[in-house]
Amino acid sequence: MRTYLVGSDILLPDHFIIGILIFIITYVAIVSEKIHRMVIAVFGAGLMIVFHVLSQEEALSKIDFNTLGLLIGMMIVVNVIKQTGLFQYLAIKSAKIAKGNPARIMLYFAILTALASAFLDNVTTILLVVPVTLVITDTLKLNPIPFVLSEIMSSNIGGAATLIGDPPNIMIGGATGLSFVDFIVNLFPLMIINFIVTIIILRFIFRKSLKVDENARQEILSFNEKKAITDKKLLIKSLIVLAFTIAGFVLSEVINVESASIALFAASVLLLLSRIEPEEIMEKIEWTTIFFFGGLFILVGSLVKIGVIDMIAAEVIKITDGNMTLMTMIVLWLSTFLSSFLDNIPYVATMIPLVDTVSSGAVHAYEPVWWALSIGACLGGNGTIIGASANVVARGIVEKRGYTFSFMKYMKIAFPLMIISIIISSIYLLVVYL
Repeated sequence: MRTYLVGSDILLPDHFIIGILIFIITYVAIVSEKIHRMVIAVFGAGLMIVFHVLSQEEALSKIDFNTLGLLIGMMIVVNVIKQTGLFQYLAIKSAKIAKGNPARIMLYFAILTALASAFLDNVTTILLVVPVTLVITDTLKLNPIPFVLSEIMSSNIGGAATLIGDPPNIMIGGATGLSFVDFIVNLFPLMIINFIVTIIILRFIFRKSLKVDENARQEILSFNEKKAITDKKLLIKSLIVLAFTIAGFVLSEVINVESASIALFAASVLLLLSRIEPEEIMEKIEWTTIFFFGGLFILVGSLVKIGVIDMIAAEVIKITDGNMTLMTMIVLWLSTFLSSFLDNIPYVATMIPLVDTVSSGAVHAYEPVWWALSIGACLGGNGTIIGASANVVARGIVEKRGYTFSFMKYMKIAFPLMIISIIISSIYLLVVYL
C-alpha cells in the first residue's frame, strides 16, 4: 500500500485519503438534497466497504444498534398509542389551555419538550410531541415548521441539562464518576438561560407565522377533547406500558438493560396487548430514517477508523499545552462544530480518553473541560438538521406529512441560534469556573 508524506513525520495511507474523499463527497450530496439523504448515506457507506476503508464486519460494528433499536421500538409504541386518539386529545386540550394562541402553544410545547428531554431520550420525546403538534397546526391551519423547529432545539437543550438526557452525558458521567446531581447543579441553570434566549429569538423570527384565523381558533376551542379518545381500554394499557418504559429508561443503569432492549420489549408488549396486525404498525415505521442513520454511523465510523477524529482531538490538546482556560474554550467550540455535522457519540468516545489522560484522572480539577465537552456535544446538535437523532426523526415525521424541511432552511435559522447558545455557555464557563 502506498503512503503519502504529510508535514515532516506523519505517513498517511491510501485509505486515509479515500475515506476523507468519500465522506466529503457524500456529505456534500446530503446537504445538496438533490438525491434522497438515505440513498446517499447508504451509498457512501457502501463505498467505504467497496474501497476497503472498512471491512463489512467493521462497518456493521460501527452501527449503533442501541440507537436504531430505540428508534424502532419507540416508533412502534407511538404508532400503537396513536390508535387510541391520545394525541388528538392532548392536542385539543393544550390548544384550549392556550386559548388557541399560536405563540403560547409554541411556548408550552417547547417547555414540555425541554423538560421531557431532560429525563427521557430526546428521540422518545420528539416521537411523542411532534405528532401532537401536527394535529394542532393542522386544525389551526398553521405551518408546523416553526413549532417543530422550536421543539427540536428545546429537546437538545433539555437533553444537555442532566446525566440521562443525552448519550454524551451518559458517556461522560460513566467515565468520570460525575453524578446525576453534579450535572443538574452545573448544567441545568445554564440550559434554562439558553432555553429562554432561544425561545425569545424564535418567537421574534416567526412572529408573522404565529397568527391564526379567528374562525380556526374558535373551531378548535369548540372541540370536545374527550370525544377524541377512540379506545379507552387500549389507552390505559398503552399508558401503563409507556410509564414502565420511561421508568426503565431512567433506571437503565441500575437494572443494567440497554434503552434499545427496553424500547423493543415495550413495543412487543403493546403489540401483544393491542392485537393490532403487526404489518399495519410496521408500515408506519420511518424506515428511511433508520437506514439513513445506519449509513451515517458507518460514514462517521470510517473517520474514526482512519484516525481523523483522533488527529483533531490530539492536536487540540497539543495546542492548549495545559492551559485550562484555552483547553476549555477549544474543547467547547470544537465539540460544537464537529457535533453539528458529525454524530456526537464517536466524537465524545474519542475525546474522553484524551481528556482523561491530560487530567491524569483529576476529574474535579478538570471539571470545566468535561462540562465544555458535554455542552458542545449536546448543543452542537442544534446546528444542522442531521446534528442529532431527534432532528432527523422530527424531519422525517414532518416531511411525511408533506412539509419541506431542507438542510439549508433549517441551518439558516438554527446555526446562528446555536452560536448564540455557545457564546452564552462560554461566558458561563469563564465566569463560574475560570
